[in-house]
Amino acid sequence: MVERRYVHTTSQLIDRLCIVTLKSIKIPENKEAYEKEARDIMHDLDMVVDSKIPEFGKLVRAVIVNAVANEIIWQNESHARAGEGSQDHLLRFTHSVNGVRTVAMNVISNILGERVDLKVDCLASDVCIANGYDFAKIF
Repeated sequence: MVERRYVHTTSQLIDRLCIVTLKSIKIPENKEAYEKEARDIMHDLDMVVDSKIPEFGKLVRAVIVNAVANEIIWQNESHARAGEGSQDHLLRFTHSVNGVRTVAMNVISNILGERVDLKVDCLASDVCIANGYDFAKIF
């Protein structure tokens, strides 16, 4: 039998997965270490639900990435709607993050056996990285 790698409550595991996901995105020089920790936590989340929900850890991570993407999009859009021209240069970045959001939603839909959005042509990882968000290798 495979043993859990972290002995924490489910809520603590999800909280740590949130933190590790943000670190993986925001600190690319340590991305591999954070991705390993994320995989370990997702493994433990899968063990916690004991096959009641397939790929539960991956599902939780997709929800986290979706939340991060939505925060970025809303932050940029709220500045643009306020008429702040200083945010105009972030249009391509915001569009790219929307592509990341779509990928995260597709991960959730795939796990749950639902239809996926096939329009993921707005991914531009270089733009995300240039703005401090390295979404590469999240899934």
